Amino acid sequence: MKTLPLSSTRRTFLRSSAALAAAGCLPSTSAFASSAAGKEPEAPSPIRLGMASYTLRTMTRAQVIADMKELRLTLLNCKDVKDHLPMTPLEAEQAALADYAAAGIKVTAIGALYFRKDDDDDVRKNFEYAKAAGVKVIVAGDPTPATLPRIEKFVKEYDIRIAIHNHGPEDKLWPSPLTVLEAVKNMDPRMGCCIDVGHTMRAGTDVVEAIHKVGPRLFDMHMKDLAQPNVKESQVAVGAGIMPVRDIFKALIAIKYPGNVDLEYEIFPDNPMPGVIESFAYMRGVLAGMGYKA
Repeated sequence: MKTLPLSSTRRTFLRSSAALAAAGCLPSTSAFASSAAGKEPEAPSPIRLGMASYTLRTMTRAQVIADMKELRLTLLNCKDVKDHLPMTPLEAEQAALADYAAAGIKVTAIGALYFRKDDDDDVRKNFEYAKAAGVKVIVAGDPTPATLPRIEKFVKEYDIRIAIHNHGPEDKLWPSPLTVLEAVKNMDPRMGCCIDVGHTMRAGTDVVEAIHKVGPRLFDMHMKDLAQPNVKESQVAVGAGIMPVRDIFKALIAIKYPGNVDLEYEIFPDNPMPGVIESFAYMRGVLAGMGYKA
């Protein structure tokens, strides 16, 4: 895989930060200006940036690790794609986890996982996979409302949270995080959401408002950007579109969100790194402008 050198990463960061300043996100007294003068922001960022391994779905695990190192990332939402985190056999999953641990990478969630049947054995295999990975969050792609009581039973048994991933207007079950919230609001507090900000916007739901409404039931966040609010194919690098990234970060901080903001960059799967680098540069620039060390 062709990746950009770190010097390109720094140039992208500078370009993104300059764009932020032009947009009024970074005042002249901003943390980035201090950083450019040799001073770093002092406050640790309350926003934890991570990667959804689906972003690198055409890459091997070794390439994922190399790219994570280049990006200075340690948090990974891992999926059973390529050889990232095999569900079976157990030895293959353990080998993957050992590789990540040796590289200083922590697997923080798994998924999206799919619940194909309303059946104990089918549900249990997903929870066993999460347990073996040592994670406390399963990002769930497609559980039906009828399956939720069965899943809730396993949530209680394993003490592992379920974060149902919304997929926009094409998803007849879970177009919006508010649809998820309505379904789980009276269930165990470990039943909740993974907000995909792009799909949320396309569903006509205000992303910032959804974060506040979901509140403590928000367990994971998939970050992306769109050039047009209702066009799935208009995805761009974060910061190149209309996603209100700064307001999203402010909302997450306001609700004391304890999870990660995982980049899920779904375009250019055979060469995602230029857009990935640009996305993290922009997000780090926003955080620096808010006075946080990213």
